[in-house]
Amino acid sequence: MMNQQFIRSVKLHQEKDGLESYVAALGILKDLECLEMKKPVTFFIGENGTGKSTLLEAIAVEYGFNPEGGTRNFNFTSRATHSNLNRYITVVKGIRRPKDGFFLRAESFYNVATEVDRLEQEGAVSLVDSYGGRSLHEQSHGESFMSLILNRFWGDGVYILDEPEAALSPSRQMALLCRIHELVKQGSQFIIATHSPILMSYPDADIYLADHDRKITLTEYKETEHYKLTRDFINHPEQMLTYLFKE
Repeated sequence: MMNQQFIRSVKLHQEKDGLESYVAALGILKDLECLEMKKPVTFFIGENGTGKSTLLEAIAVEYGFNPEGGTRNFNFTSRATHSNLNRYITVVKGIRRPKDGFFLRAESFYNVATEVDRLEQEGAVSLVDSYGGRSLHEQSHGESFMSLILNRFWGDGVYILDEPEAALSPSRQMALLCRIHELVKQGSQFIIATHSPILMSYPDADIYLADHDRKITLTEYKETEHYKLTRDFINHPEQMLTYLFKE
């Protein structure tokens, strides 16, 4: 079956001279040649420091998104913190062109909300209605995330999300799953870096696991450590706490 995704694959250049040393050492880049994205939803998972967010950011920047987040029309910088990995990858695009897109970074979402307010105050175009009808700064962190996803994600688009669960309760994570499903049915593609076993349960998604010692590998949901540890803790909390607190 032909790959119909907007982003079909990501290729790492053979020549990596000049790549920042800490980025070159990331586990997610070991032996990485071509990362295919055949499904509407692709997850990057792994421990902190393996590079999943760094790779996600590089894909977003190379695809044309602002490094701090937002749509491809956003062009602002509060502080340049992204790596130079985007210079060493090629994003292979599909034959379809998206009508919408958004790069969501939990750590810089405040800056995106500030930019939305600034553009609204300039008055050239009204943006607030597209983000729920009121300033994202006037909502809680979780409310503003969901307001963005419910009101600004329009479908037939590319949505790159970096740890969207950071501001969301378990019930809101389930609401996000439902919204992802609605948007997938509208022809959208999601690429998500996450630690959430709730989000990564999305059916028929590709889950790429990165660790410090092996190259990135496709992994089944119930084989992930996230699923296993969460299951064991919920089923046996007393035993798990006894083990964790033992001297």
